[in-house]
Amino acid sequence: MKSATLSPGAQIEARCTKCRKNTDHIVVTLTEEGPDEVQCSSCSRQHKFRPPTAAKKPAVRRTVNPKDTERKEWEVLRPNMNCDKATDYSMTDAYKVKALINHPLFGLGLVQRVVGSQKVEVLFEDGKKTMRCK
Repeated sequence: MKSATLSPGAQIEARCTKCRKNTDHIVVTLTEEGPDEVQCSSCSRQHKFRPPTAAKKPAVRRTVNPKDTERKEWEVLRPNMNCDKATDYSMTDAYKVKALINHPLFGLGLVQRVVGSQKVEVLFEDGKKTMRCK
């Protein structure tokens, strides 16, 4: 809250460009609109009055758990999967993208991409796994 009457020599909070922060200032000259020139109490520099800036709110970083996104992706794709077309997983077989495989430990999975030679990325209910193949 601003004080109602400002006069030269009064203390006021302002933005100091040399200190780069809001500091106490002493009013040097006044105009009808308010303080015109002020002197910083920290660095003693006289400059044009700049109103204090509001403190920035720290940015809130939202973290997305990759397991949650994979689980949602599985829930979207699962109704369209035909379990009868799934082949049993074997490291000696070759798989194409969008092939359904049946793994003894992870269950039903959808091949999403070929990762380098002899590896495929498969989306299971528990998440994505990189599996070896031919």
